[in-house]
Amino acid sequence: MTMDPLREFPRLRSVVLGVGSCLPEKCVTNDDLAKQVDTSDDWIVQRTGIKQRHIAGPDETTSTLGEGAARAALAEAGLDANDIDLVIVATSTPDWTFPSTATQIQAALGLTHGVAFDLQAVCSGFVFAVATADKFLRSGSHKRALVIGAETFSRIIDWDDRTTCVLFGDGAGAIVLEARPSTGDLSERGVLTTHLRSDGRHRAKLHVDGGPSATQTVGHLRMEGKEVFRFAVGQVTDVVTDAFAATGLTAGDLNWFVPHQANRRIIDMSAHKLGIAPEKVVATVHLHGNTSAASVPLALSVARADGRIKDGDLVMLEAVGGGFTWGSALIRW
Repeated sequence: MTMDPLREFPRLRSVVLGVGSCLPEKCVTNDDLAKQVDTSDDWIVQRTGIKQRHIAGPDETTSTLGEGAARAALAEAGLDANDIDLVIVATSTPDWTFPSTATQIQAALGLTHGVAFDLQAVCSGFVFAVATADKFLRSGSHKRALVIGAETFSRIIDWDDRTTCVLFGDGAGAIVLEARPSTGDLSERGVLTTHLRSDGRHRAKLHVDGGPSATQTVGHLRMEGKEVFRFAVGQVTDVVTDAFAATGLTAGDLNWFVPHQANRRIIDMSAHKLGIAPEKVVATVHLHGNTSAASVPLALSVARADGRIKDGDLVMLEAVGGGFTWGSALIRW
């Protein structure tokens, strides 16, 4: 008989010690974009809820933004970079085809031990990276992890396509996780459960039309907006209900719901479908736009900094990305 690992009183649990973020210096408003393409502030806000986004400058890359977020998370955790032995970077816009962005951040932090690697699940990447780091830490193989979501989607946007260029921004967010002894009680801090899904049949609905092997180019992002919206609202809530089923908790037990920040209407409709009260939803899409794998940790950083997320709070992370991929992570902060 297979036992629920939460009922087996696991020896270790992955506890969040710190969160941090880093945004490019340049902020582009909807009115700024209206000077470049046929759009308007009203059109963008009505359909997406986005009011502005940050765009990386020539000297800002995925790794430099990720490094900044990592240093901020380490500062909140009260740790030195040398305390870290695992670095996972979720990104779809790496500095280079190889080596990985994670190794570049590892080097920038002065780390020469442990392991660093990238993980690619597009907008779900950070949730996938949290789940992956949790497996490493709970196994006992590593002690502390930097989990980073970092993107420079402005590099793969077609700036003549008004349906996509208004949606995306650049940035990075990070958390520090530490393996700590646990009795398995759901009131104790740490990652309680994670649930991941993917379905590769949906590539055409959200993809980049280039790549090293297929076209030998970087390519541009292409999206069937209505199809992505329909899938995001209609299909991905299963990973949240699975988290509730695994723990016996409910939407009413949540303190905060922190979903992928792609579109305010998707956020609101998903929360309503799950029975999550509007006042428990953390939404930062108006500030950052869709920053792909960086969106969830950026939202966490904002909500932690402004005092909404407090120690002991029950926080549900959820995201959906191209592929499609989708996942959830339920965390006692």
